Amino acid sequence: MTTDEQRISELRRQLHEHNHRYYVLNQPIISDQEFDMMMHELEDLEARHPELYDPNSPTQRVGSDIQSEFRQVAHKYPMLSLANTYNEQDVRDWYESVRKGLAGEDFEVCCEMKYDGLSISLTYHDGRLIQAVTRGDGVHGDDVTQNVRTIRSIPLVLNDKLEMRNEKYDYIQEQGAALESNHISHFSPIISRLPMDFEIRGEILMPWTSFERLNREREAAEEPLFANPRNAASGTLKSLDPKVVANRGLDAYLYYLLGDELPAEGHYENLQAAASWGFKISEGMKKVRTVEEILDFINYWDVERKNLPVATDGIVLKVNSLRQQRALGFTAKSPRWAIAYKFKAERACTRLLEVTYQVGRTGAVTPVANMEPVQLAGTTVKRATLNNEDFIRSLDLHLGDYVYVEKGGEIIPKIVGVDIDQRPIIAQPVQFIKRCPECGTPLVKLEMKNEKYDNLQEQGAALDGNHIYHLSPLISQSSAWYCPNDSGCPPQIKGRIEHFISRKAMNIKSLGPETVDDYYRQGLIHNVADLYDIQVQQINGDGSRTRSAQLVVRGIEQSKEVPFERVLFALGIRFVGETSARLLARHFKSMDALMAASMEELQEVEGIGEVMAKSIVDYFHNEANLAIVERLRGYGLQFALSEEQTAAQSDRLAGQSIVISGVFQYHSRDEYKLLIEQHGGKNVGSISGKTSFILAGDNMGPSKLEKARKLGVRIVSEDEFRLMINQ
Repeated sequence: MTTDEQRISELRRQLHEHNHRYYVLNQPIISDQEFDMMMHELEDLEARHPELYDPNSPTQRVGSDIQSEFRQVAHKYPMLSLANTYNEQDVRDWYESVRKGLAGEDFEVCCEMKYDGLSISLTYHDGRLIQAVTRGDGVHGDDVTQNVRTIRSIPLVLNDKLEMRNEKYDYIQEQGAALESNHISHFSPIISRLPMDFEIRGEILMPWTSFERLNREREAAEEPLFANPRNAASGTLKSLDPKVVANRGLDAYLYYLLGDELPAEGHYENLQAAASWGFKISEGMKKVRTVEEILDFINYWDVERKNLPVATDGIVLKVNSLRQQRALGFTAKSPRWAIAYKFKAERACTRLLEVTYQVGRTGAVTPVANMEPVQLAGTTVKRATLNNEDFIRSLDLHLGDYVYVEKGGEIIPKIVGVDIDQRPIIAQPVQFIKRCPECGTPLVKLEMKNEKYDNLQEQGAALDGNHIYHLSPLISQSSAWYCPNDSGCPPQIKGRIEHFISRKAMNIKSLGPETVDDYYRQGLIHNVADLYDIQVQQINGDGSRTRSAQLVVRGIEQSKEVPFERVLFALGIRFVGETSARLLARHFKSMDALMAASMEELQEVEGIGEVMAKSIVDYFHNEANLAIVERLRGYGLQFALSEEQTAAQSDRLAGQSIVISGVFQYHSRDEYKLLIEQHGGKNVGSISGKTSFILAGDNMGPSKLEKARKLGVRIVSEDEFRLMINQ
């Protein structure tokens, strides 16, 4: 072995160890700087020796730029869900059913935390991670191995330095040592045998600190907030860009070991063995024998879970003996030997101190409740959105009120009620402000109608059932307050620039919100067009930041190649989201044609209603906006569809509403969505009687298939669809 090979091997070993100490044990022994220096050294060595590439190297945790659809794979062992209970009697009934199922035989129950994340199955061969698969439908799941490699608390290579573990284990067994189950964990570093092949299951989670940081970033960018850490973890793990996953700070707790050669016959003991190999398991696990001990465990963690770094939503109870688990067996949906006790939604009462107001990039003014700090679901809650004026009125909210704050299912804090009996006599009703809190301009009300719901969806708001409540008061209202001073209100100016440079718009990666704020305060930029005037010498400080300044200028220059529909989206026209920008670009084909369009012509485009049409007309009749648009034209941005894009358009799917489901061979789901729009069709997310057909790939969800059959909706295969669009 050469010197470089030896050094690469040693660096990989050390970095795996330091990752484990930092992310699992919380016991780092080197500084972040020392860690980074070792990582850089390894990166340089691996670059010089591509023949020594290893997918499990610590350097591979940063992810790849390659994007691909996840392939579905079958689980070796089905991943069933657990039966849920919410009360003490159900726990007693389950315990009694286990006792009867075992014909009165003594048994132990392992009590452990129910982490609120995304279920994952990890497969290891010879101590190395080879596959990571989501639960999916329990039979098949998504292969997310590349993304899971970026999660630092998941070991890529297991600890194999436990000397004499197999020999010692065999010796103890031969001597007939009666290792009581409560004491076996003391021996786990010695007796934990590492099987050649095994599967371990657990939860991918987003810690509270990562979740709050992510939502602060999304709030600043006026992107829809994640409702809870579970949604955030799920959305992150399903990202097609592993770098996004690497940057989100996910964590993982493992809770079940499967395989043909497990180290012990007890579930608890197997997890202790897994901990010795490098896995992160629940520190709160406990073996008990009676119902009273189970209930004591539940009651203890119902309080203490608030201090945990990750979201939990209950307790899982498992019969500890694997032999007894096999004897008890399964129902059609869940194991008889396990059950999940779910905690009730948390609610706290605290005092409303004041209501402040935030201004977004579109000028929308959002009221925020500022409260006396209160502990709720692991975090200190001080603020909660009040959505809008109608929401405040519906609560009859007064300053000084004692309000009920809830985190049902660990969601973002929301005020759900007011304790009128504690209202101070002199309390004054909350009055919505009349002037912009940032620039003093009188606010105006804009009629929203029902279009607002569609437009929020277009702007990327993932309105799933878990967090649509954040927007529902806004969706259902008839009007909202806005600051009309879009050219002179600082939050709007900076917000529009941040939107302009964002990934789905101009994708200027070398710039970020902090840089935009810095350039704005320096007077370098006052609108998006000013970005294209920035010179290296203006932003390189005393000369020490020349390289980063060059990257900024180069990124701005490269953005001139971004296609027309994204340029249109980047302008930040109020209510024009990513989807509507694409539809407008494909209908009008150029910025000039769009600028000349009347209200009636705009509303001829599918999905463009009166409110959005008026917003577009108003935008292009504003002299300041026109000046910016003309400057951008002069800088060489794309103001029309390319000839290739125009030639590929047709009306073959005009008037048809199409649902996409399954995994495809020729194109990704996003590519098929673009093809549907390109040929005049409309993408819809759910099946209804108005659905024209379902474009179905492999492994279409059974619930969607059943609904389609009930409604008589046609199923179209990938090959059929390609013929329909003449591909």
